[in-house]
Amino acid sequence: MTGARQARPAGARATLDKAADENFPVAPFFLPRAWRGDLMAVYGYARLVDDIGDGDLDPAGADARWLGAGDGAGRLALLDALEADLERVFAPGGAPRHPLLGALRPTVRRCSLTPEPFRALIAANRQDQLVRRYGSWDDLLAYCELSANPVGRLVLGITGTASPERIRRSDAVCTALQVVEHLQDVAEDLARDRVYLPAEDLKRFRVTEDELAAPSAGAPVRALVAAEAERAAGLLDEGAALVGSVHGRLRLLLAGFVGGGRAALAAIAAAGHDVLPGPPKATKVEVLRETGQVLRRAWRKG
Repeated sequence: MTGARQARPAGARATLDKAADENFPVAPFFLPRAWRGDLMAVYGYARLVDDIGDGDLDPAGADARWLGAGDGAGRLALLDALEADLERVFAPGGAPRHPLLGALRPTVRRCSLTPEPFRALIAANRQDQLVRRYGSWDDLLAYCELSANPVGRLVLGITGTASPERIRRSDAVCTALQVVEHLQDVAEDLARDRVYLPAEDLKRFRVTEDELAAPSAGAPVRALVAAEAERAAGLLDEGAALVGSVHGRLRLLLAGFVGGGRAALAAIAAAGHDVLPGPPKATKVEVLRETGQVLRRAWRKG
């Protein structure tokens, strides 16, 4: 079988261990074992792409060696090497070099996954190297189409439940979760010279980047974060019907995605929308409570 139960090198295991820090459950225990393995295989790939794009990998470390990148390769070169390894996942008889992509290959074959969502995640991280600011909300949504929505589509592909309507609802949930993450990480992103708050909204709320670099948020920054949080909540509401459209343990998983997003938004609100001292995080109890509410609504409507 594939997934987290396979023996993998320490570097690959460390990447998978980051699943515990996400706002939503990645592959919870109640899912069938095959689904858990396949979801962790996809998560490992997605986390690796993000770690390369964020500069969190040693350019002379094991990941670079596995990918065949030269010593001291930059982020774009590592992403190029990763994309070349991704092509090996889909090539007949291909043998990916990186262990996380090696684990991905059986999942791709078993679930008949296509390369487009995986390529989109690489494209998003290439964009992160070239685009540091977003002018409008629509610009940010276009970025989320690459950086977030493919993950939800892959979940539907793994579980064999994709349909046009479910994909539309999934995209809304995934975009919302990406926006929530951006709100939690305003200070961290600015330290990387990235601002995901749309420039038109910074101007509307009269917020400067110097104010985003402050130890705590003043009233204009809090108002801006509250407005973006409201947009994210609207997207979660738009996508929540996805939960009621499926059954069994998949319903529990998707409820966890929506509930995790709502719990994170509640944590941001509880902090007075001051995200600058550090990312407000929901507790596991709060996530479970929100997830339960999502399930109750789905059952009432179903």
